[in-house]
Amino acid sequence: MSVALRERREELELVAAEAERARAGAGRLVLLRGATGTGRTALLEAAAEQAEAAGMRVLRARCSPDHTSVPFGAVFQLLAHGPGFDSAAGEEPDPPGTPPHRGRPARLWRLLRSYADDAPLLVAVDDVHLADESSRRWLVEAVRRIDRLPVLMVVTERSQYDIDPPADGLVHALSPALVRTRTLAPLSAGSAAELVRSALGRPVPAEWVDDCVRAGAGSPLLLRALLDDLGGTATEDAPVALPDNCAALYPGSYAAAVSWWLDSAGPTTTEVARALAALDDDEEDDEKDEDSASGGGGHGDADSGLLARMAGADPARVPGWLTAMTGLGLLRPGPGGRPRYAHPLLRDAVLSSWSGALRQAAHHRAAEAMLRRGDRAEAVAGQLLRSAPVGEAWATGVLLDAADLAVRDDRSDDALAFLRRALDEPMPDARRSVVLTELGSLEYATVRSTAGIPRLAEAMRLPGLPRDRVRAAVALGTALARQGEARTAIDVLRGLENEHLTGHPDLVRTVQTASALLSDHDPATRREVYRWLRETAERSPRLVGTAGQALLVRYESTAGLTSAASAMRRIRALLARPADPLAEGFLLGTAAAVAQWADQLDEAERLVRRGLAGQRPSLLHPMHLALLNVRVDIAAARGAYAELLADPGALSPVAGRPDPANAQAHALIAFVETGRTEEATALADGFDLQNPYDSWELNRFLYARGVLRAATGDPAGALGDFLECGRHQSARDVVSPVVTPWRTASAECHLALGRPRQALALAEEELRLATVWNTPRVLGRALRVLGTATGGRRGLELTDRAVRILRQGADGASGGTRESTREATRESTRESAREAPSEATSDGDGIAAPGGEPVETELIPALIAQGRRLTAVGERARAREALREAAERAERLGAIRMRESAEAALREGGARRAATARTGSGSLTASERRIAELAAQSRTNMEIAELLHLARRTVETHLTSAYRKLGIRRRAELGAALTDAGARSGPPGGTRA
Repeated sequence: MSVALRERREELELVAAEAERARAGAGRLVLLRGATGTGRTALLEAAAEQAEAAGMRVLRARCSPDHTSVPFGAVFQLLAHGPGFDSAAGEEPDPPGTPPHRGRPARLWRLLRSYADDAPLLVAVDDVHLADESSRRWLVEAVRRIDRLPVLMVVTERSQYDIDPPADGLVHALSPALVRTRTLAPLSAGSAAELVRSALGRPVPAEWVDDCVRAGAGSPLLLRALLDDLGGTATEDAPVALPDNCAALYPGSYAAAVSWWLDSAGPTTTEVARALAALDDDEEDDEKDEDSASGGGGHGDADSGLLARMAGADPARVPGWLTAMTGLGLLRPGPGGRPRYAHPLLRDAVLSSWSGALRQAAHHRAAEAMLRRGDRAEAVAGQLLRSAPVGEAWATGVLLDAADLAVRDDRSDDALAFLRRALDEPMPDARRSVVLTELGSLEYATVRSTAGIPRLAEAMRLPGLPRDRVRAAVALGTALARQGEARTAIDVLRGLENEHLTGHPDLVRTVQTASALLSDHDPATRREVYRWLRETAERSPRLVGTAGQALLVRYESTAGLTSAASAMRRIRALLARPADPLAEGFLLGTAAAVAQWADQLDEAERLVRRGLAGQRPSLLHPMHLALLNVRVDIAAARGAYAELLADPGALSPVAGRPDPANAQAHALIAFVETGRTEEATALADGFDLQNPYDSWELNRFLYARGVLRAATGDPAGALGDFLECGRHQSARDVVSPVVTPWRTASAECHLALGRPRQALALAEEELRLATVWNTPRVLGRALRVLGTATGGRRGLELTDRAVRILRQGADGASGGTRESTREATRESTRESAREAPSEATSDGDGIAAPGGEPVETELIPALIAQGRRLTAVGERARAREALREAAERAERLGAIRMRESAEAALREGGARRAATARTGSGSLTASERRIAELAAQSRTNMEIAELLHLARRTVETHLTSAYRKLGIRRRAELGAALTDAGARSGPPGGTRA
């Protein structure tokens, strides 16, 4: 059975019954109504063939819009092939006013009766709604007379809801007793699917069949055309995926069928259909804007009004058309109930015959209509993206408002589109400079630097307000510095300072601070800039401002010229002063870095959150990346390896530069510590360090690669990386171990290579510098390595001190215990200072208070070193306690490499490590516990991510791990699991009996 005759059995049976009745002398009219494409013509032809088979004579006529001006044209088609037609038709028209029972109509009626005398007749008229008016009147009169003749009239008529009100149908003035009417329904989904499968002749995927059914929209016409086009594209193994656009279909039967469907509907309906397709040409826009309608109406009401405005149609009829098209299957409810085409291919076919200019004009009208009714800026801007330039201020404002919203929602692709389109609209040069600055910053960060830098350079050439010019200069300088052009970046900033900032001392200070920060990308420039900054600060601190003074604290911290306690006291004093809004980001980012080095991780984290909250992420700024780097450093200090590896920037290059970044260095170490050395090697091999930019991030990556090489049995290669890192650090006046402890790492490599003298010299120098900074982390690490290099009882004393210093930070003791531990660490510090040669002087504060910050990543290797020293001197019982504690802490931290090192030391000492807690509250890492506690307080993942300034994916990763360790499956169980586990667990890190 053909596509058009599917599900038409009842109609054919009706025609057959009426034909039998007509043969008995009782004629009637059967009216087959239906929408365009429902198979009316095919059904009429099948009825005619059925009648001929039953012995009836068939008279056919097919009406057309091209022949509506010819009187009796349709009747002539019916009767033209019989004898006596010429005399009945006559050559001259009847004079006006001739009654219908006289003249030509009477002659044509007598001719029809003469045909009926010879044989029963079936009069088949297709598309009677297109018949000329004379023929329609004649047919109506004929129906009134055939009830006693052997004549069955079967007529098809289009009955579809169009925007323009329809004309009266053929049976409008006829008695219902004379007519049998059937309305053809669209094909059911089941029949359409069966047709698709049978057309291919073999099993096909259900998804592909469903696509075809939706694109066919219940119309036999469209489905047949689609299957014709697809017949040449399906492969023998599997059908080709159904395309979303007609350009991929050949020979184009489907597009032609849709075009015919539109032509049949009339010009107004066509305009509305195209307007809907234009509004629907981006599925994501529908989802984002599902609440864009204003007022009390639903989506259908809102869309119908918009469609009417776009197409210039009657707004009262558009809702009915949307409802009718949905009933036919051409439309389906989309997100929020919005009507949309059943398949993208159908939508594209509707648009394919619409010129670009007309489409742009429709989008323009849509934007204006949506603006008037109060739609969201992003919805209006979405229409402007598809329109030609408007040339009016409202369009510029809408596009920039939409870009701002997209930036806030972290949708950089949308923001880029809106900003680029805004540049097509008129705006003053000062405003254009601001837009170019933001656009260039986004393009640099998300697309490529080659796109961003020219935009930023253009922004600098345009006039603007001094603050806006500073923002543009800082953005351009940041981009250039990241490209390895630090000198050029600073020249840009100095040029702005000298030419445009007279009378703006606050902006001058901001530019100087930015220059100092950007100089970090070039050692020679850095020394020059900081020399000037120090000399200026000595003469007049006001000239460098609070942010500049904070940078000097940072410089002195890395140069080994101050202690952590002194640095934090100065930083906190600077934070308490009023700060200029443009300079505040520099102050907060610098303060966060110093706090992180000082083991004040919670304080550093608060400063990072505060700094990021004040940053506009769409503006390229050196402190935005600096703050993100401090956040990564905090996670590394806490041993939050899962968090480091979940960072979106950890495993891919930073936009605009091929060299490794800080996040990748930490990810490399995280891979090593979690036992994933193959992945670490792949990450390290992904960067060519032959001719890299000389930046602090390169030094960090060299150190990380050294850690990898040492862990994989290549101490010589590791030593080369560590020493290279040290050379770069020294060239930048960075000698303190607060950034990268390359000396202790090199010392361990020398020990592995059998060079104890070199190891001892490096370890002693590290302790001297660590004593200056004076925090548990750096002191404990230096004492540990010096103890290993020293060996014997003296080495054991040093490692014991290292463990005592580090345990305070790891366990977070308070009150008298904290004070007693501080006293012990002060004693250790004094002794270490006497033992290690040092020209630095203490500031009198003693060891920096750890504040309960975790230093597990240093305590665990210190415990392992202590255990090995104890084993070496024969104290095996104490050694086992230390090594078991190290293994348990490593287990909880997820540090597989350190756990395996502790277990190996246990085996070497002849002991067997007791099973560690791989599950339960004690196995949670610090980050997992923090996130789990927030989740237990009914905070959503997004709220936790915003509160901790983490990616949502990171939060999900930690929660999944916490669920597994706690043995729970639902969020509601977190509170009880944490409380119960906390009640059952003792203080962490305790020694084993």
